[in-house]
Amino acid sequence: MTDEELLQKYRDPQSRNYAFNLMVRQYQQKIYWHIRKMVIDHDDADDLVQETFIKVWNSLENFRGDSQLYTWIYRIATNECLNFLNKKRRRFFLPIGDVEGELMEKLESNSDYVTSGSDPSGEEIQMKLQKALLKLPDKQRLVFNMKYFDDMKYEEISEITGTSVGALKASYHLAVKKIEDYLNGN
Repeated sequence: MTDEELLQKYRDPQSRNYAFNLMVRQYQQKIYWHIRKMVIDHDDADDLVQETFIKVWNSLENFRGDSQLYTWIYRIATNECLNFLNKKRRRFFLPIGDVEGELMEKLESNSDYVTSGSDPSGEEIQMKLQKALLKLPDKQRLVFNMKYFDDMKYEEISEITGTSVGALKASYHLAVKKIEDYLNGN
């Protein structure tokens, strides 16, 4: 079902709940993995997905259609992620390195996080990439995840993050360089 069809069903009070359930089914898994790549922990990601869809439910009536529905939902999820990571840092008065260390521990203890095939060397490569990603600043990691893993266009990422395409390209290329340096041991 297209976004427009979902929104039409949502606008009809008789099918509002049904339309929202379809929307959740359509986007829940993508949103979950988008968030999970940022916060690593399954429980935190699950909570943030719920918070995201609560905000979507509460704000959907005011959705003007200036952007695509899925980019609007991604933007809400992205803001939830960044707010969660910032609150975590403030709550525990942790410097960025300590939050990175905590996320690294969660990554290493979450064997279900690595979703590559059964090839152990593939899992090791995936784990090393995830560790490299945790070394990036949140916004660079976010841009890298959306471009590399979610295969989004810069224009879509721009809509989600409210950042110019040029700045996103620069962030992505900086992230790639830092990841390459990390993987090469520099």
